[in-house]
Amino acid sequence: MVLQQVGAWVLEELPRLNLAILRDELPPGAMREAVRTVVLPRLPLPGRWTPAEARQMLVNLGFIGASVARHYQERTPGGKETPEVAFQDLEVGAEGTPFRAYFAAVADRTGTGHDHRDSYASLVRWNVGTIEVRLGGELLTVLPGEFGDGRIRSYTGSGGEERFFTLVKKGEAIELAVNDLLEPLTASGTQFCSEEALSRVRTAVRLLQALRQMFVDFASLPPDRSMPPEHFLDVFRQFAVHWTPGDIPPSGALDPEALKRDFLLGIAIDDYDRHVRRLFPGLLTREREALETLMARPTLPQQMAASLGVDLDALRHAGPAEVRRLLSGHPVLVDWYALLAAHARAAGAHLMLSKRFLFNPQHRRDAEGIGDRPLVSNRSGTTGMTETFLERLTRARREHVLAPLRRAVSAETANSTIAGGVRSRTGRAAPVEVLPVS
Repeated sequence: MVLQQVGAWVLEELPRLNLAILRDELPPGAMREAVRTVVLPRLPLPGRWTPAEARQMLVNLGFIGASVARHYQERTPGGKETPEVAFQDLEVGAEGTPFRAYFAAVADRTGTGHDHRDSYASLVRWNVGTIEVRLGGELLTVLPGEFGDGRIRSYTGSGGEERFFTLVKKGEAIELAVNDLLEPLTASGTQFCSEEALSRVRTAVRLLQALRQMFVDFASLPPDRSMPPEHFLDVFRQFAVHWTPGDIPPSGALDPEALKRDFLLGIAIDDYDRHVRRLFPGLLTREREALETLMARPTLPQQMAASLGVDLDALRHAGPAEVRRLLSGHPVLVDWYALLAAHARAAGAHLMLSKRFLFNPQHRRDAEGIGDRPLVSNRSGTTGMTETFLERLTRARREHVLAPLRRAVSAETANSTIAGGVRSRTGRAAPVEVLPVS
């Protein structure tokens, strides 16, 4: 009963208070006072929650903590330098447990290795309802949510925030489906020329094309059907504040399936593993373990090339005639080229979204002399990734190990090969569906 009451408060009252504070209709301390007097006193000991209940509770506590932290840091001189002070004297339950200690205990109760602050997992994956990915009606994967009410918790109750959370989770669901197809190919003894392997590769390409199109479609929507850039910059992102100095705020950069795909397919950046390990505190235990495993293995293109006897180093210097002979002898390379190209194009669409909603609006503000937000900078992602670094990542994915084949593999050839491998019973290209589960 307490969980339901807190959930209802986060769905209805928290957005109302946040909006009133942002509009200066209420003082910034109104959120903290409501949390202190209405919500926290009724919470039981963390050990009373089941792991499933703890995951739901962590979603609620994450929105509460982010709201309290934002208003304190935004309205208190020097508050950004002392973020932990926002939670002083916020005590939970009859025992008077400090808020952050209670949050940490609930996080541990989930059994997931969740960070002791809000994270991508609680903000997006557990918050948004279950998503299914189907191809031609066939169920490929399910990405569960933790709530069955069909509601999405948000900071201000805005449709734009709900749509953005849904977009990010749908993207992760497609990425999970791609990785579920590709990861079995890392097993020893994989026959990369087999029909099963080719079917997995071609299906993965089809899914990555759908992922890219989903990003492109969202970017083309009018603001009232996506999210106004001003809301993204000034409202939504400003809740991604630090709870303690140097911690990792929630971010789309913490999508584990996107990170896994980079290590499955390869990315030409020497220190990429170091960059990803810097994000580990914001990931769950199983996600960190999966990434460590993939980091220790050769990439799939490397394994595939070794199995075919293709020298990737020599390929970088091959002339047009050599490339044509290589493709003639190993036509499977066309499919693998298409996979890496689709991976790069999907990443490029993600960069485009970042430019559309973050970097380009901030560039305009800088040109107009408006400047940046003092709380959460709009000149980089919440994990510190700049536009330049994201462009570097996108170029590295484009310059993959099979990029020299670009001279001989036309887009038409690649597309016809892919479509031939993923057909519906009617003979048409199988549609990708990314659907919420009722």
